[in-house]
Amino acid sequence: MTKRALISVSNKEGIVEFAQELRKLGWDIISTGGTKAALDSAGIDSTSIDDVTGFPEMMDGRVKTLHPNIHGALLARRDLKSHLQAAADNKIELIDLVAVNLYPFKETVLKPDVTYADAVENIDIGGPSMLRSAAKNHASVTVIVDPADYAAVLEELANAGETTLATRQRLAAKVFRHTAAYDALIAEYFTAQVGESKPEKLTLTYDLKQSMRYGENPQQDADFYQTALPTAYSVASAKQLNGKELSFNNIRDSDAAIRIIRDFRDRPTVVALKHMNPCGIGQADDIETAWDYAYEADAVSIFGGIVVLNREVDAATAEKMHDIFLEIIIAPSYSEEALTILTNKKKNLRLLELPFDAQEASKTEKEYTGVVGGLLVQNQDVVAENPEDWRVVTERQPNDKETAALEFAWKAIKYVKSNGILIANDRMTLGVGPGQTNRVGAVRIAIEQAKDRLDGAVLASDAFFPFADNIEEIASAGIRAIIQPGGSVRDQDSIDAANKHGIAMVFTGVRHFRH
Repeated sequence: MTKRALISVSNKEGIVEFAQELRKLGWDIISTGGTKAALDSAGIDSTSIDDVTGFPEMMDGRVKTLHPNIHGALLARRDLKSHLQAAADNKIELIDLVAVNLYPFKETVLKPDVTYADAVENIDIGGPSMLRSAAKNHASVTVIVDPADYAAVLEELANAGETTLATRQRLAAKVFRHTAAYDALIAEYFTAQVGESKPEKLTLTYDLKQSMRYGENPQQDADFYQTALPTAYSVASAKQLNGKELSFNNIRDSDAAIRIIRDFRDRPTVVALKHMNPCGIGQADDIETAWDYAYEADAVSIFGGIVVLNREVDAATAEKMHDIFLEIIIAPSYSEEALTILTNKKKNLRLLELPFDAQEASKTEKEYTGVVGGLLVQNQDVVAENPEDWRVVTERQPNDKETAALEFAWKAIKYVKSNGILIANDRMTLGVGPGQTNRVGAVRIAIEQAKDRLDGAVLASDAFFPFADNIEEIASAGIRAIIQPGGSVRDQDSIDAANKHGIAMVFTGVRHFRH
């Protein structure tokens, strides 16, 4: 009995060559609309879907393959006489291979000017139905959704006259992943359209971006997936200009770095980061000076770290960065001279280029954190804060220079792991105490790092001070201004201690825990 293949593809890549080889192997081909036109143009004989169903394509192509002569031909079990008899009684000829890909829904909704009507019209109904029918009956039917699989299928057909069960199983699994991802994108689109913020089902889909050598540690397997609708300002979308492939830890650190720099848009700023904590942040009127400040903030920790700059990297700044060992540099652009300098004898230095003008759009993306047996979902900590809403709760008011330093420190502390303490002046961080199990310990670490540079320095705490002993530590170091959320039942104890030592203290009313 002659084998039959049904081919209906929106992506015509390789389809003519595939169909030609099937015909050489003696297969009959059924095709639809645009696919049939492509095959006809190449001189490849095929039967129109209309001739199989006995109905014309109708309703602008919405209805063409939803028919028993198609789905019965795909779903009939070859090992059951009752199925084969039903097919024969109803004059249904079996279909042994399906090559289908779907309307470009993803490509449609990615268009900046897409309309709701365009999105709806690019929801494929017949395609997923045929794919699912064929995949369900993979015991007998070969189903292909990816042009990359044409060659392997043809090789097996040429060698053995049929595909192996293992191949059919593999292709069926791929189909179900594909249709699930397709439906997830549609669900995501409609969920956003109706403004549903807490759907009862969370459907996410990602595309494999990179298979990694290992994860956080060599004994951990890992892969990097990118959102199916890519975010422009993200490590996944970054253009890599130089260096080795990014590792698991590189990606996490880079992500933390580009989140931090988003809050420093008004002035040239450089952030140096190590293990997802900022080790130095500097801002100035030009990017070279901002680099100087970020480097001076902690010239030890920056070694082997990640640096992100929010202005083009120029030659002078590149010369300074070239002199030390860095893992990654991220920037909106690099001058030709800077690229030449940074790549000179630095084949492993990873240089990433990102569209910084897409930063705002990246802030709306949800954060997902895996836990055993579940997933936590939250908005990013990108709340807009206005210093005019802050309260000075002490007798002493901060002076103008301290006020500028407090605003700078408050932007920076948001990205220090809790319990987090950060000491800064109005142009650079001076000491960072990240991720401690108690706040006094974090204060002591930050002070120790900032010692001998505390003139005019201020201190920021990501959460309230639970006890006045923190204030005593700060006062003994000579720091004269503090910014913190407030909100502790012992706030008055901290205020009294600050007043006792002549310290200005500002409450923001916003906590910035970061675990």
